Amino acid sequence: MNAQKGFTLIELMIVVAIIGILAAIAIPAYQNYTKRAHVSEGLSLASGAKAAVTEYYSSKGEWPSSTGNTDAGLASASSITGNAVKSVAVNASRITITYNTKVTNNATLILQGSASQGGSVTWTCEAGSTLDAKYLPANCR
Repeated sequence: MNAQKGFTLIELMIVVAIIGILAAIAIPAYQNYTKRAHVSEGLSLASGAKAAVTEYYSSKGEWPSSTGNTDAGLASASSITGNAVKSVAVNASRITITYNTKVTNNATLILQGSASQGGSVTWTCEAGSTLDAKYLPANCR
């Protein structure tokens, strides 16, 4: 008697179907993960702007003017860029991070500064941001 060796066509088709189902679930989840990582890059770039605006407010007792990047001692908005970030702009107590197509083209995340007692500044995410809610950092949701 000859023993059967190898897999049948049905068994191979079942394995391919299972791999297809797993890929259909994993690929969109991975794309969302990478976009959230790009959003966090924007927050890292904005950390320098947050420090500059906080220092400006602490020393002068007011927010930078509408030409905030210059007033706060930062490079121009279009010069602060990254892999997924088009610009980081300061306008008074607001920092606007604009993303490119690696997240969503021209989507913005706006950080709003508010003065606290003792001269410190607290930063929150503003509702006027155009970034899709599923890509927002956890502290902004």
